[in-house]
Amino acid sequence: MAEYNFKEIEEKWQKYWHKNKSFKAEVSSRPKFYCLEMFPYPSGKIHMGHVRNYSIGDVYSRYKLAQGFNVLHPMGFDAFGQPAENAAIKNKTKPGAWTHKCIEEMETELKKMGLSYDWDREVSTCDPDYYRWNQWIFIKMFEKGLAYKKASGVNWCPSCATTLANEEVIDGGCWRCHTKVEQKDLDQWYLKITGYKERLLEDLNQLKLWPERVIAMQTNWIGKSSGCEIYFRRKDNNGVIPVFTTRADTIFGATYIVLAPEHPTVLELIKGQPQEKEVLKFIDKVSQESKVVRSSSDVKKEGIFTGSYAINPVNNEVIPIWVADYVLMEYGTGVIMAVPTHDQRDFLFAKEHGLAMRVVIQPFTQQCELCAEDLSEAYEGDGRQINSAQFNGLPNLEGKAAIAEWMEKTRIGKIQTHWRLRDWLISRQRYWGTPIPMIYCDKCGVVSVAYEDLPVELPKDAPFTGEGGSPLGKVKEFVDCFCPKCKAKARRETDTMATFFDSSWYFLRYCSPEFTNGPFEVKDAKYWMPVDQYIGGIEHAILHLLYSRFFTKFFKDLGMIDFDEPFTKLLTQGMVLKDGEVMSKSRGNIVDPDSMIQRYGADTLRLFMLFAAPPETELEWDDRGMDGAFKFLNRVWRIQDNLKDKADEPVVRSLHKAIKKISEDMEAFKFNTAIASMMELVNAIYQSGADKEVYSKLIIMLSPIAPHFCEELWQNLGNQGSIIKAGWPKFDQKLLVEDTVEMPVQINGKVRSKISFPTNASVEIIQAIVAKDEKVQQWIQAKPIKKFIVVPNKIVTIVV
Repeated sequence: MAEYNFKEIEEKWQKYWHKNKSFKAEVSSRPKFYCLEMFPYPSGKIHMGHVRNYSIGDVYSRYKLAQGFNVLHPMGFDAFGQPAENAAIKNKTKPGAWTHKCIEEMETELKKMGLSYDWDREVSTCDPDYYRWNQWIFIKMFEKGLAYKKASGVNWCPSCATTLANEEVIDGGCWRCHTKVEQKDLDQWYLKITGYKERLLEDLNQLKLWPERVIAMQTNWIGKSSGCEIYFRRKDNNGVIPVFTTRADTIFGATYIVLAPEHPTVLELIKGQPQEKEVLKFIDKVSQESKVVRSSSDVKKEGIFTGSYAINPVNNEVIPIWVADYVLMEYGTGVIMAVPTHDQRDFLFAKEHGLAMRVVIQPFTQQCELCAEDLSEAYEGDGRQINSAQFNGLPNLEGKAAIAEWMEKTRIGKIQTHWRLRDWLISRQRYWGTPIPMIYCDKCGVVSVAYEDLPVELPKDAPFTGEGGSPLGKVKEFVDCFCPKCKAKARRETDTMATFFDSSWYFLRYCSPEFTNGPFEVKDAKYWMPVDQYIGGIEHAILHLLYSRFFTKFFKDLGMIDFDEPFTKLLTQGMVLKDGEVMSKSRGNIVDPDSMIQRYGADTLRLFMLFAAPPETELEWDDRGMDGAFKFLNRVWRIQDNLKDKADEPVVRSLHKAIKKISEDMEAFKFNTAIASMMELVNAIYQSGADKEVYSKLIIMLSPIAPHFCEELWQNLGNQGSIIKAGWPKFDQKLLVEDTVEMPVQINGKVRSKISFPTNASVEIIQAIVAKDEKVQQWIQAKPIKKFIVVPNKIVTIVV
């Protein structure tokens, strides 16, 4: 047989799959399986992270196809966004032209990987046929009171010249360009995701097949806190300053309160005070800082005294009011009570500024009472109440409830629940995004575009430089319009939507990508959804995954779907590293997938990526691993030249053991150990030979991993059509049981021999075989046997 020529073979089978629409998915009576990898941003070149992500999904899709499932495995492009606009400015072209060029390049590279996509279902979010439904969804949300506009302080990226949602600020920088984020006051459009907070939290319990880490991240982001709102009073005018806390048990230890710099009461508190100018200067300084940095535990906290005082309602103690950078308006009421002895952040702040401290929780295990002056850090554990009036002596967990109930009864507080989750800011002052379909009329106010006028398309001639405001606002023909209600002259909204809007429902569009009467056809979504297996990076744990869950619940409320969660099972794959670091151009450690495909072939690259590490862990790139993968494929290739008429029984047994193990591993995404079992089977074949049946089953199991290679071998064996239709092999339970089993023989606590016995042999038979073993007899030396113990098929223990 000819040598393995991967270039010819891969080109041949890619043409075959395309011509025969081998992966076209259609609604049928067969059980469905929807496998989806998070769609890429079209940068123009795929990287090794793409190769790994899409290879994982492709192997699982092909495996499910071989099992007989009706598999939907689509691909598309998350095509709107800032990078295309920046690239267009840099290359003096249009974002649309740049994006479509990149999509074509990526399609070519993805097809070279042999991925089993139904390309007829491809979607691109920058196409008007797609984003008209973004606008349709927005209007539906507006009609339901879930889309609204308000003025507020927002995160602003000066480099991208646009706003960012809280979730898009990573370590104080823009999630795309990493520029330090500033604060800015603007009128912006929001989606009321908080209207779904209870369901978003409660329904996490349904996601039994999601990584615990992702569940924890979403739980923390939603941030449900049960506690008490306490009514501190201003000393100067008795006005109430409400403070939310989850630690009512420490209220008697509150020695000052701290307001967020943005809190509207701050300006009242400092008016006419000697500190007024300094506080205003401090507020201006903090306004330039990211909220993420302000709340980080790694950054030193700064604050300033307002000159005003409050009264602690539980003991009428007069305490100072401060303003500090670490308090955010987004949490609670924008005010905290500071208990330095029982909160480390408050402790460090109090030490820095010489503020009073009082211990109110005494550890259960400590005989001598804690003394505030002697503390080197805050005591944040449990204990009994002290210095807490009538609650002294109570365990603090009981005290927490008792104090909250007392405050509510005496009307100095109220038991409440607060949430960390805030409404989703979607306005962007950029060009390359979905136009927000709203109109401003002097008579009718804010009006949505009529459904029949969708899509509101992006003007193709908008001037943009990446500087100052929305480019859409500079296109008179776009801005000037007529009110859909009164037909008077009106102005169109010039902001575009955050691109996470586009990706919050794309998985539903794949169900019916050409449907023209709605975002998706209800009956098709009923068949295909929810996604059975979703695959993507952990970096999307909060942003994309949370928003997708929100949209799904909204569609359910519209009566368009009948399920609560979009993704049944989630796998978050690890990153690809080289020399211990994530591959990046700046580090100079990029390995180009196309160069590897040219040198070794796509099947070798797939095999290496899947064998090198389990999908959930990081993968360290190693050129030697590529050589090893290529050699393995060549070993498998050569088997076809030496097939026997009938395989020996040991090889047949090895095959059926391999089928069982590989099937279990494929189901559990343990592709590396599945490949290891294939390698063991190949070793057994090289020792004893194989017949056509053994070889066929080996290449069927290898085909999801190295599809072109196995298609060619399948054809070489005389089979008609594609290996895709061959069906996954089944193991014979009887062939899993060995006729003999090797067991160690232990004498007086040490293994002295290993002997083969018939499987499940009786003690009498084992004794007879042991009596004939020379090694055993040398150690026994005719001594009387006190004990002879057999653990069936495991070990023989002798005591002499």
